[in-house]
Amino acid sequence: MATHRPSTDRTSELDSVGIELRQALTRRPRTLPPRWLYDDRGSELFSQITSVPEYYQTETERQILASHSAAIAEITEATTVVELGSGTSDKTRTMLDAFVTHGLIERFVPLDVSEATLLDAADMLVERHPSIEIHPVVGDFTRHLHRLTEVPSNGPRLVLFLGGTIGNFYVEERRAFLGALADVLAPGDWVLLGIDQLKPIDRLIAAYDDDQGITEAFIRNALVHINATYDGDIDVGNFEYVPFWDGRQERIDMRLRACEPMTARLDALDLDVDMAAGEEIRVEISSKFTPSSILSELEEAGFGEQDATGRHVFADPSDDFAVVLARKR
Repeated sequence: MATHRPSTDRTSELDSVGIELRQALTRRPRTLPPRWLYDDRGSELFSQITSVPEYYQTETERQILASHSAAIAEITEATTVVELGSGTSDKTRTMLDAFVTHGLIERFVPLDVSEATLLDAADMLVERHPSIEIHPVVGDFTRHLHRLTEVPSNGPRLVLFLGGTIGNFYVEERRAFLGALADVLAPGDWVLLGIDQLKPIDRLIAAYDDDQGITEAFIRNALVHINATYDGDIDVGNFEYVPFWDGRQERIDMRLRACEPMTARLDALDLDVDMAAGEEIRVEISSKFTPSSILSELEEAGFGEQDATGRHVFADPSDDFAVVLARKR
């Protein structure tokens, strides 16, 4: 079955994104929106991160999905599977194999900001699963969830949000995101979240400060992406990478700290950015969870039920990682 041309929605996108970035770089503390991590280079670097020895999340989640995808297909009876932030759709191949075997799936909808990555993955999936419709959508899952309502479905939908990405939201952002996702789904649709579980701090820090420096390059690339988009001259080499554990918030905090005072110019935004030595930009966070804590947040947003039929948790034997399945009420 042929792949659909990727749908996209960029009306007024640059204006809103530019306004958001201006606010991010001028307020205190400076906190970049996650979108700046994922240009084509950022997507490539993140793919490399998932293969480094310290980063246990990807392979552990892959093993969980390999063990439980058939059960997830049977529980959800989904005819449409959507993946938010799909990237290369690498882990999703195992899930789609199980769903195709189950016999009800009709289409797969990968959504990602990187069009090149999305199209490469879609071409691979068409060859692997010619019986299902591949409907790629170029978009940002923080802004374009409404696009999911444009994709037809003859039965329940299952939305995949894997890789622990839910942990990249601040608490209020996470609640808003889960609420917005509930708003675009129908009762009986499902969401599958990958969560990184709480564990010893040394293992968590190592996962975000690998010996090869790939995570550092990934975080730095956000500034490279901004320079390229807005004709900027931010001196990326003037920053040191600072990952640390915030025990109060139960999250890893990834920041870039200015080594020397600097003034940078973003011509396309008509913006000058002044930073003192030691001043930081928070580029990304990664919150850690217990299954009960994320199930409570899902229930508050409209997912899951008090009985066992609307919520399921699948974890690895060491409880390092888990995928949490919940049904829209």
